[in-house]
Amino acid sequence: MPVVLILDDRVTNRNIYSRLAASVGAGVTVQAFGDAEEALDWIERNPVDLIITDYKMPRMDGSEFVRRVRAKPPCVDVPIVVITAYNDRSYRLSALEAGATDFLLSPADRYEFTTRVRNLLELRRQQLLVKQRAHTLERELERSERSREALLRNSREALAQVIDTVPAMISATDRDGRCVFVNAYHAALAGATPNDLVGHDPGEPFGRAHAERSRALDRLVFQSAEPLPSYEEEVLDANGVRRVFLTTKAPLRDAEGTVVSVLTTALDITDRKLAESRLRHLAHHDGLTDLPNRVLLRERLQRELARGRRGGRGFALHILDLDRFKAVNDALGHHLGDRLLCQVADRLRALARTGDTVARLGGDEFAILQVGVDDPEDAAALARRTIAALAEPFLADAQEFRLSASIGITFHPRDGTDADELLRNADLAMYQAKEEGRDVFRFFAADMDRRAREAMALEGELRAALARGQFVVHYQPQVNLRTGRIVGAEALLRWHRPGGTLTRPGDFLALAEETGLIGPINEWVLRTACAEAAAWQREGLRPLRVSVNLSAVQFRKHDVRRLVVSALEASGLDPVLLDLELTEGILLENDETVAQVLRDLRRLGVRFSIDDFGTGYSSLNYIKNFPVDRLKIDQSFIRNLRTDPSDTAIVRAIINLGHSLGLGVIAEGVETVEQVTQLIAEGCDEIQGHYYSHPVGTQELQALVRRMNGVSAAPPRDRQAGDGADGDRGAP
Repeated sequence: MPVVLILDDRVTNRNIYSRLAASVGAGVTVQAFGDAEEALDWIERNPVDLIITDYKMPRMDGSEFVRRVRAKPPCVDVPIVVITAYNDRSYRLSALEAGATDFLLSPADRYEFTTRVRNLLELRRQQLLVKQRAHTLERELERSERSREALLRNSREALAQVIDTVPAMISATDRDGRCVFVNAYHAALAGATPNDLVGHDPGEPFGRAHAERSRALDRLVFQSAEPLPSYEEEVLDANGVRRVFLTTKAPLRDAEGTVVSVLTTALDITDRKLAESRLRHLAHHDGLTDLPNRVLLRERLQRELARGRRGGRGFALHILDLDRFKAVNDALGHHLGDRLLCQVADRLRALARTGDTVARLGGDEFAILQVGVDDPEDAAALARRTIAALAEPFLADAQEFRLSASIGITFHPRDGTDADELLRNADLAMYQAKEEGRDVFRFFAADMDRRAREAMALEGELRAALARGQFVVHYQPQVNLRTGRIVGAEALLRWHRPGGTLTRPGDFLALAEETGLIGPINEWVLRTACAEAAAWQREGLRPLRVSVNLSAVQFRKHDVRRLVVSALEASGLDPVLLDLELTEGILLENDETVAQVLRDLRRLGVRFSIDDFGTGYSSLNYIKNFPVDRLKIDQSFIRNLRTDPSDTAIVRAIINLGHSLGLGVIAEGVETVEQVTQLIAEGCDEIQGHYYSHPVGTQELQALVRRMNGVSAAPPRDRQAGDGADGDRGAP
């Protein structure tokens, strides 16, 4: 009655494996344990025919458990199966080295599990049968005093029967290379019978090369009278199937101790080698596109670097990142995004030459290792072909998509002498390409490294500034042109750096967006502006609108609805006094998601303005679909309002458009009395800019409101045009 031992620290797994093992056949007994020490104690007292163990367990892993089982004499040849996950290659190798017979991949397939259990139990039965027959022979030898010739004949016949039951190729050859005996398994793979092979070279059916190699190794055994270390070899059987065997050769001696033949035993390890090959492939290739991954790319970079040291030709490394692909993924779903990534991989493969490597580094980042090029123009030509190939439309789910990529290129040996340096420099060049407008390629230049280090230092300073409270909010008044009164103020971020320097956001906002710091910074601005606007009323001012900019990054990565509601509740500010300024890019990236957030906030009373109107798409569609309250004319149209007829026409069109849709219109960057006069004539509702005030602190703003809102509504005296534009892109 076969006994199967299950070891797994998880109860669910133990129950599943126990049921599957018991279903293999009638009479199978299953013993399940959750603790390795308990299992070892039980094995000490009880026989077992098959052990199935998980690898990852507390206190003792699968390798150690297998090693300790093998140390017990009764368990030297008991089949042991180790269960591991796909990516646990090192664990599998460790388990095999400890003495595991085989392994299963977790989660285990029901059919594969039961088939393996059935086969291994049958193998164990055969092993026990061999032992039993050998034991029987020993007893017969002890009891019998028959003639030496009859006893030898009977023992050889029994041994032949035993050998025929073993699922391995077993043969013996004499000094002349002739087969002395061969088992049925060997003969079947050779397409013959044992009688056909006796007296001939047993390796000949597998090809002349195999036979010659086997004879040469046999001669070594005869010369040394010692067994050879195990070695792996490939054999093509009679059916044309290529198999892998683990082969050993050992001397067979006569009664005087003379080596009379060589015993060859070859165990079929084809399935194990296939599994190992699959594991190696998984470890070196991307699971989605089947392209080489970063690990394999690094290995091939190392190989090309070694060739370069031996005088080989140079090579180029291209790192390419798909532009704005995350927005596609977020809007359309990862399933469709994965299909597009596979199509990108196919196009890149088509561009590569023999010897080149196309790799996926993760996400929407790919690489091309272009080998055997000494002229940077060859690398530039490949980059142009890559950009052109990706510019062609992609088709997925009957939808057409257009993608582009930014490419950074490093050239060996000019730009680096090791893999890490080349990868890092290619990344720097790629980010430079993105900064310069995307859909372009750039070669690495030495100053990119300097700029990258400066950016890293600035990032560290920004994080410290947020933690140490170095940010402050200034406010620029927004004046109603009909009354001359301040009706609102835009919150503008300033960084009070150590040493007294006050830094405007233009110097650090781009980096903040890139690193994700824009989220917590903008949240701080929103909370601060709401709190201070509420404080103005408590200090006696009439309700004053406060405008705060939101970033596209916040809509992609943060819960804007929750942030706004939380800021309003914490400050006590009336929602109708909060004006959120949105760029056109926010509205276009994911209109349905953004629209729902804006509708929810609008129901609370929050107002919305479109910042920098006229510089982007200026689409009537999103003005119609989103709850917008006012348009904000960009200062670039105000600067030459009196001297450039085109700017005058644009400003007039925006004002007329806003009024026809029932929207308010505010102009920013207003500096001169001529601009104010023109805007009044065109019917603009509100203005902000240095004509009335630079951005000021909260106390200065309160004083300015008390002074301006308590006097005549006429515009104040002309300011000097040399004050300059504010230069801020909205709030932070």
